[in-house]
Amino acid sequence: MAHPDGSQAARAEYMARINRVIDHIDRRIGESLRLEDLARVANFSPFHFHRIFGAMVGETLNVWIQRRRAEKAAACLLAYPAMPITSIALDCGYSGSDAFARAFREHFGMSATEWRGEPGRQWRKNRQMDRKAGQAPSLDSGYDGGEIHAARSQFMDKSKYKVEVKEMPPLTVAYVRHIGPFQGVAMAFQKLMQWAGPRGLIRFPQTQMLAIYHDSPHITETDKLRSDACITVPLDTKVEGEIGKTDIPGGLFAVAHAEITQDEFGQAWDALMDWLAGSGYQPDDRSCYEMYLNDPKSHPEGKFIIDICEPIKPL
Repeated sequence: MAHPDGSQAARAEYMARINRVIDHIDRRIGESLRLEDLARVANFSPFHFHRIFGAMVGETLNVWIQRRRAEKAAACLLAYPAMPITSIALDCGYSGSDAFARAFREHFGMSATEWRGEPGRQWRKNRQMDRKAGQAPSLDSGYDGGEIHAARSQFMDKSKYKVEVKEMPPLTVAYVRHIGPFQGVAMAFQKLMQWAGPRGLIRFPQTQMLAIYHDSPHITETDKLRSDACITVPLDTKVEGEIGKTDIPGGLFAVAHAEITQDEFGQAWDALMDWLAGSGYQPDDRSCYEMYLNDPKSHPEGKFIIDICEPIKPL
């Protein structure tokens, strides 16, 4: 997929922002690393930052931080063999010895004491042999952006993925709000359709179906996530009860068109963030939404045909 002129410079700007965050994390690994503060370092909103970070780095922000803490602790355990394990844990940002013990064992498969002893020496010897054979990555803070981009390109090809920058009109929608895991928005659509059908408001293809996601699952607890199941309606539509009505602002959007399976929505959003990094644009704070263009039951492969609409502004 071709990016606009200047895409290399734009991607370099995104990568520079991400690298500033990575450097910030490494310098302050022992401190509380709040998403809002790290997003400020990157000069992105918290809502968009977590997805941009994951799309470009290949790990979520939280996974990256936890991995770096474990790796930093592992290095300190070897560099300072006389230093108490609890002191190292606190210096690396863990709340206490129990939290550190769980995290370290989950990452390395052994305790910190074992890491300093023969099991750790054997683990490092095996890792060195694997690295020489090209079977394992090195134990550092690097990431393979080329590999991530190649995998994403394969996904874009198979999903007929394409992105356009265009002006989108403002929309008036009726909606049912769902609170909880995003998958539950399907039930909200059922309620909305049961209300809209008898009122003659379902007039495909004029009527458009879309979902608005108000919260980030990396910021908001799962049981408090807000999502709206929406259909476009005439301006004078009367609503009541749990049926709400709102206006979605128009303006400049990056619109990603794709044919995807039910488990590929996350990849589709990540692909748009990857495209955005080379586009010369950055996310705006207006509502982003998914627009649904077909009934997947009628698709020969059961796929969803969607437009992901991300509001943008110049970088």
